[in-house]
Amino acid sequence: MSTTEIHPSTIRNAETDAELHPLLDERWSPRSYDESAEIDDAELHALLEAARWAPSAANSQPRRFIAGRRGTQTFDKIHAGLASGNQPWTSKAALLVVGLTAVDPEQGPHRWAEYDLGQSIAHLTVQAHALGLHAHQMGGILPEELQKSFDLPENVVPVTVTAIGRVDVAEELDERFRERETAPRSRKPLDELVIVAE
Repeated sequence: MSTTEIHPSTIRNAETDAELHPLLDERWSPRSYDESAEIDDAELHALLEAARWAPSAANSQPRRFIAGRRGTQTFDKIHAGLASGNQPWTSKAALLVVGLTAVDPEQGPHRWAEYDLGQSIAHLTVQAHALGLHAHQMGGILPEELQKSFDLPENVVPVTVTAIGRVDVAEELDERFRERETAPRSRKPLDELVIVAE
């Protein structure tokens, strides 16, 4: 496991008065990745195990994953299946992971499939931060391109791609992405999100 120190300029804590766990408080989604960094076998295994052990409704586990490290054909296929706005910065990520739903066609629609997938990717994201990595989830993908590239059956549907790697300073980013990379983190206030809490 890497013990690479994170550059101070890339630390971006949540603005909150709650005592969040550091893994949650410090988690954010960068676009600037260190192109020299790699993810080893143990790290890849831990990331996928974290996703596997996420909660699942009735333990149905209607989720699948395709993981490709930079320099592999799998990485290149995933990268080609990203929307054009995501392709420039993801090329330096150490790993790309496709999150897919897999529903038994004989059982019809699965109400919780995407919810379950989201939980597993959230767990993967927290595990990444625990390993000194950063993850950036994307909805800007080309599902049909990914389905074709990996010869997937119709019931296995790409939903999201997550870029993972070691964060780099924003100066290494293309200029059009820099402002978003260094802008303060923000969320809607709780009173806009919580309907009842007593």
